[in-house]
Parts: sequence; structure tokens; C-alpha cells
Amino acid sequence: MTRSPVSRFLFSSLRRLLYVWVRSETINQPAFSLKLEPGKPVVYVLQRESVSDLAVVDHECSLAGLPRPVQPVQVGASQEPKAYFYLSPEADWLGRQEMPGSSPTLVRLLAAVEQDLQCDVQIVPVSVFWGQTPDRETSPWKLLFADNWAVTGRLRKLLNILLFGRMTRVQFSDPVQLRALVEQSKAHERTLRMVQRVLRVHFRNLKTAVIGPDLSHRRTLVKGLIDEPQVRQAIESAVSTEGISTEKAEQQALRYANEIASDYRYATIRFLETLLSWFWNKLYEGIKVSHIEQVQESAQGHEVIYVPCHRSHIDYLLLSYLLFRNGLTPPHIAAGINLNMPVIGGLLRRGGAFFMRRTFKGNPLYTAVFNQYLHTLFSRGFPVEYFVEGGRSRTGRMLQPKTGMLAMTLSSYLRNARMPIVFIPVYIGYERVLEGRTYLGELRGASKKKESIFDIFKVISALKQRFGSVAVNFGEPIYLTPFLDQQYPDWRSQQGAPKYRPDWLPAVTSQLGERIGRHLNDAAAINPVNLVALALLSTSRLALDQKSLVQVLDLLLTLQRQVPYSPHATLPEGNGQTLIDYVVSMDLLAVQSDALGKILYLNEQNAVLMTYYRNNILHIFALPALLASFFQNNDRLEREEIQQYAKAVYPYLQSELFIRWPVEELAPVIDQWLQAFVEQGLLHQQGSVFVQPAPSSQQYVMLTLLSRAVLQTLQRFYMASALLLNGGQNHLNAEELEGLCSVMAQRLSILHGLNAPEFFDKSLFRHFIQSLIEQKVLLPDADGKLGYHEKLGTLVEGAAMRLLSAEIRLSIRQVATAPQADAE
Repeated sequence: MTRSPVSRFLFSSLRRLLYVWVRSETINQPAFSLKLEPGKPVVYVLQRESVSDLAVVDHECSLAGLPRPVQPVQVGASQEPKAYFYLSPEADWLGRQEMPGSSPTLVRLLAAVEQDLQCDVQIVPVSVFWGQTPDRETSPWKLLFADNWAVTGRLRKLLNILLFGRMTRVQFSDPVQLRALVEQSKAHERTLRMVQRVLRVHFRNLKTAVIGPDLSHRRTLVKGLIDEPQVRQAIESAVSTEGISTEKAEQQALRYANEIASDYRYATIRFLETLLSWFWNKLYEGIKVSHIEQVQESAQGHEVIYVPCHRSHIDYLLLSYLLFRNGLTPPHIAAGINLNMPVIGGLLRRGGAFFMRRTFKGNPLYTAVFNQYLHTLFSRGFPVEYFVEGGRSRTGRMLQPKTGMLAMTLSSYLRNARMPIVFIPVYIGYERVLEGRTYLGELRGASKKKESIFDIFKVISALKQRFGSVAVNFGEPIYLTPFLDQQYPDWRSQQGAPKYRPDWLPAVTSQLGERIGRHLNDAAAINPVNLVALALLSTSRLALDQKSLVQVLDLLLTLQRQVPYSPHATLPEGNGQTLIDYVVSMDLLAVQSDALGKILYLNEQNAVLMTYYRNNILHIFALPALLASFFQNNDRLEREEIQQYAKAVYPYLQSELFIRWPVEELAPVIDQWLQAFVEQGLLHQQGSVFVQPAPSSQQYVMLTLLSRAVLQTLQRFYMASALLLNGGQNHLNAEELEGLCSVMAQRLSILHGLNAPEFFDKSLFRHFIQSLIEQKVLLPDADGKLGYHEKLGTLVEGAAMRLLSAEIRLSIRQVATAPQADAE
């Protein structure tokens, strides 16, 4: 069997004619990196019959140096006239489609492999998407004709080519080895059906990942929520408890559903992408994306839940934009009801946002409707995005997770675990955050400002500033099923049970939140701004001469290259001088020149703001800073002493900063850091003893600056302990201790000139006190008063003597006794 010269001529002419207009590119899986085995014949499969799709695939194969689909291919003893087949026949001009049969080419390939034990065929699925190159879209009305789930007839395909021919993308998938399926020893017909089923599932999953699940009409979805058992039960409860009619309760539930539900429209997604392409190009000098390939692998066959850190209102816009540009479906996004403003709210809703109230307390009907809506999204395979921190971080730190959405997710999974769930942590790192001025006021104590539609004009005015680049790092995925197997092996016994909130759910949800927080911080992006902030905020006068600052920055970069924090974290390019020049150009670093050179410093406004950027990466340098702290008051220490004291303090640092290593894995990491210190001259080693460098040396200055990165954190720990011990056994409850800690920190910041408002942040003290309770260092009595071990004072003072200077310890003890003295 051969293709006639006429057929070859016609196809070649069509391809040339098509590419007068069409422009295509390969996405996700570059064609040249396909996992093809040399020597085995390659046959391509397209989902539906389409000569134009075939011409595009043939063109991309020619560019990539792959076997062309229109060329003959030798399979066993016979030769196929073409190296492609279609899974389904072509639709007619109006989109009507015949019942799919079996491709004769596939039947012959299968027979050849069955008859010849040495024969195998690599079947490569290929998908062509018209209208999927977002960066070239210019006409929003064209979006109505872009690829979707409707069966495309010849007329619509012709319109697609005319409208979107210059924005076409091709995706090659890894090959299906036909021999592996044949060796399952099933009959010919069963094997044929199995091959077709495998290919159909592949194409469906891929299309879902690229353009999203098949969407039902919003009105149908909303009305369907009211008929779900959980919502019906809540309606009946509202009727009995509030004394209202069933009709009124149903209307209330329907209002809640309409308030919550998104109105996801693909045309709006495309329109927003066009608008945002302009915005990002105006705002940022580049968007650096890392590790997205693991998301592309996880998206197929999983319910994907994106859990980004939350630093700015534009986080969710940025993430949706990047996912769309990389061939992934933009998610449905949980947004606070405060964003449901006129105009903006409607646009966000059509872009996939669904709105939630800040509290569900006291409203079981609203809770039931929201839970059911979320369950519907999960069970239908819609990707979802929510922020585990709840709100935006005003300090630059990872906030303690709010577990409400996580608990709803786990409850939904217990109801129906048909589709496996994967959480994708996404770290978004800004060199200059858009809301920087607002955060500056809030860091200085101003109350949080309510969002307004007029904020958009402030955003436009902010475009005059230089914002640098932004990094989006995708962290290690967390697969829910293995996580539950690890944390609670008997969880499957809860599936299908009426009780979707088992007793173990809060504890496991809290552990999941901690895991997500650590994976988010694992993917941190270290950039020039936060490195300069870390260096200068560790000095007493927030200033260094240029040579010294270059040395400090080079040291920080070198240490991170020697002992990388995580495979998912990223480092900036260049050296210390390059970083300084960049931060100066962003007007975040002031320069004073004289005859002896340049002094680089932070002015008052930038000094406060830079604490935000330093906190982005504080967790990365917390452990080496802790180790450096041991040598501020000790000229030499045994390795075992360092390990002992580090492990005593580390759990509190880890809990506050979401540091990645469990305590039981800490010893080799400490050894790595100590060795790095020795190699850089920060410490000297004499057998198992580590010795500080000479106090007059440059290396000792470097060690001191590094230690100061966690100085304020250690001071807060000592403050809480001093106040607790001063108060006595079972004298203070957690809330009282937290309040005293905050007041004490404010006093110290005034006395010692600390320009860091977060130093007296109540939430940091609250979490430290909670950590002490979880570690059973503190034991609340029946009235909530805090008791402690009788040796706590000795242990705390012993650790403090090795970590804090005598001056700081004395100052904290004096301030700790002040409240009691004032009372007397």
C-alpha cells in the first residue's frame, strides 16, 4: 500500500498554503525530548480527523527532526503508507459526527505486533490547539471561537484557521508502547478496545489540563446545589430553628449559592490574559518561572489545588496568567467577599473567582451551600486555588495556615475520593511588592485599609516606579492520598460514611497546613533586594561601606551554593557588586560618596520596608544564623554541644519560620553548615572542637552579621520566658502572657532604637507560646493558667548565655520586672 503521487502533491501544496498564514509552536513537551526508543517505528495519533491538524503536526515534526507522519513506516514485515491515524472520524460541516469505529491503520499495527514477537510500535499522541497562543491575542471577540469542548465542524475549523492560524500550539505526548499492551495476553478485539480506551482517556485528560473541564451552565450548577442532601438537611434545619417556610429557606440558599459561585467564562479568561500581558510588561522587567514541568505532569489525572503564598492582590492574577501561558487551565479561585466590588467583582467572577465570607460562624445554611459548591468543583475535576495563609502577609513572613479551606477539602475527599488530589505549593517572590506603601503604613501601626474600586487608580500611578522582576517557583507537590496514609493509615474507613468530619480531621488538617507552609518556603526565590535587606538590617547603623557589603553578599551567595536550602529554591545570578547596583537602581538603597569611597545605607522609610523583603528569606538563613550565634559569647564549642543546643532551640525557630528539616534530620545539616563555615574561614576546627576567628578579623565581623539575622527572634523567645518566670507558676494565661510580651517588646524597641515594627507583633508571641504548650514545656491548668517545669529557668538561662549578650539579657530581665514594679 502506498500513497499516490497526487495525494502527496495535494498534501504538500495544502501545507505550503496553510503556512502562508499559520504560525505554530510546540508546548509543554518539546518534540525533540520525546522518550522515543531508537529503531522502533513511530506512528502518530490525532484525536479527530483533520487535514489541517495533520499539516501542522507534519510541519512541527520537520522542524524537530522527528519522523514525519506522512512518510511510509516499516512495521514488522509490512510497510504502512502513512505514520499516523485518527482516533475518531471527522465531523461534517455542521459539527455532526458519525459513531467512532476503529482506525484500519491501528487494526493493522496491532495485528503486526501480535504476529511478530520482535515487533513493536511507538504510538505518539499529538494534540493541536487553535487559538492557544495568548501573547498574540489582540481581538477579544475572536475568543468566542477558540478551542473548547464542543465538537468542531469543518465550518468552525475553517474559522479557527482564519482567526487563530497565527496562534496555534502543538503538544506531543510520551509514546504508548504497543508491545506492552499486547503482552497483557488479551484477545485481539479486547486489546484493540483497550488501546482505544487508553488513547481516549489520554486525550480527555490532556484537554482538561489545557483548556479546563467541560463546563456546565452556571445557572444549572447553582440550582443543583439546592437539591444536594447536605444542603437539603441545612434547609430543613433552618425551617425548624428559624421558623421560616421551606420556600423562603430555599430562596436564601439560592441567594448564597449565587453570591458564592463563579461564572467561569473562557472568553473572559482570554480577555484578561490579553489585558494582563500588557500590565505585566509595564509593571515587571521579567517573570521568572521555575519547576512548572512537575505541575504539567501532575495536572493530568489529578484534581489540582494550587496553594500559593499570599503577598499581593495580584498573586492570583499572576498565577492564572502563567498557567494559561504554559498550557494549563487557570483555576477557580477562592476570593474574599471584600473583592466582590462593582465592576471588578463581576470581572473576577467571570475569570474564575468564587467568593467566600470571612466567617461562616452562626450560619449553618451558608456553610452547607459553600461546602457543597466546593465539593462540586473537586468532584468535577476543576482546578482550584486558595491561600492557606488566609490574608496577605504584611510582614513578608509565611503566616500561620488557616485550616478552614483545607478541612473542607479533606471532608470533600472523604465523601468521594474518586479523583486523587494533589496540592501544588506556589512561591511568588517580588523584588518590589505592589502594595509596598500600604504595608509600610501597616508595619508602622496603621490599621488595615478596606479594599476599594478606586485602588485601581493607585495601581496605575504606581507604574511610574521600578518593580524589577518577579519569581514564581512551583514547589514539591503534596499528594493527598499518600499524605493521609502516612498521617492516619485508617482514613479509608471514613469514606462514604455520613460523618465527613471524623475526630482525627483537625489534627491531620493542621499537619497538612504545616506541610504546605514548609513546601512553600522550600521554593523561596532569593533575589537581590532581600539579600541586601538581610545584610544591612543585620548592622547596627543600617549601613556598610561598599567593599564590606560586597563581601557580605558574596559570602551569603557562596554559603547558599555550598549548602543549598532546597532543590526548589532559586538564587540570583551575579556577584555582590551586581546585586548592589541593581538594588540602588530600584531606589531602595541610598548611597553617600566621599573621598574614601561609597557608603550604602537604608533611610528610615526603606529600613522599615526592607524588613518585609528580608523576612521573605529569613527561614533560609535561620539555621546558619543560629549556629553563628553560639560563637558570639563562646570562643570554642564541642560539636556535641552545638548539636545539643541547636536541637533545643530549633523546634521554635522551625515552627515560626516553617524551616524544612525535621529535628530528627537536623544533625547532618548542622554538620554541613559547620563545614561550610570552616571552609569560608568563619570558624576554625580542631578535631571535634570549633573555634571562633579572632575578634579583630574580617571573618568574625561576617560571623557576627550572620548571627544577627535571628537575633530579634531569639530575643522574643527570651522575653516570653523571662515574663513567664517572673510571673511565677500558674499566674498568667496565654492571652495575658502574649499581651505583656508585646508591651515589653515595644519598650525594648524604644530603648534600643529598633526600627522593626514586627518585633512586637502579637501573632509571633502567640505562636511561640502555643509552640511551648505543644512541646509540653508549658502546661495550662484547669483555669488556663500556665505552669512550667521547675528547671525551666536554668535551661532558658543556660541557652540564653550562649546565644545572647549579657547586655541584652540584663535589659530584658529589667524590663520584665517593670510591670510588677509599676503595679506595686
